Amino acid sequence: MIILGVDPGLTRCGVGVIEAGASRRLSFIHVDVVRSDPHASQDLRLLAIYDGLAGKLDRFAPDAVSIERVFAQSNRNTVLGTAQAAGLAMLAAAQRGIPVALHTPTEAKLAITGNGQAHKIQVERMVMRFLNLNARPTPPDAADALALAICHALRPAGALQGGEREEHLTEAQREWAKAAQKAAHAHSVDRGM
Repeated sequence: MIILGVDPGLTRCGVGVIEAGASRRLSFIHVDVVRSDPHASQDLRLLAIYDGLAGKLDRFAPDAVSIERVFAQSNRNTVLGTAQAAGLAMLAAAQRGIPVALHTPTEAKLAITGNGQAHKIQVERMVMRFLNLNARPTPPDAADALALAICHALRPAGALQGGEREEHLTEAQREWAKAAQKAAHAHSVDRGM
């Protein structure tokens, strides 16, 4: 199953693509940042982000898109731009019939490191380990996008959690869910649970 993670932002929108294979094996495919000119008008910035995200979705044809859930911050302009970029990612995915999942930063940190309050450097190191990378993905937006994709892949019991109904899953998602459930069952049997 191919998962595209999006760390939304109006100036820099991180995009990370991974493959979730059998036995929960994760492989790196791509990482990048879609940018908009901070000196351009708001409408042109949104268009640049949308075009960049649409291009990534068309190029990688993911089975799922994992987007950082926007949460309240003290800087209203940052929240607004982040929310707009997240909405564009959801729109681009919906236009292509690709299921979307939203994950909070805390959920991603917890899935990657086991600690919902982990520091960015800890998350980056674990992304490197999960994907067998020799260097940290840069800029941080790109690493965060990979973390969101990994978070989605590592959800308990695969793609069948989070309120998703099996009939709405793609064949790749069903296969991944079965493999993840089988791996989780084998792990619990090995540990005598």
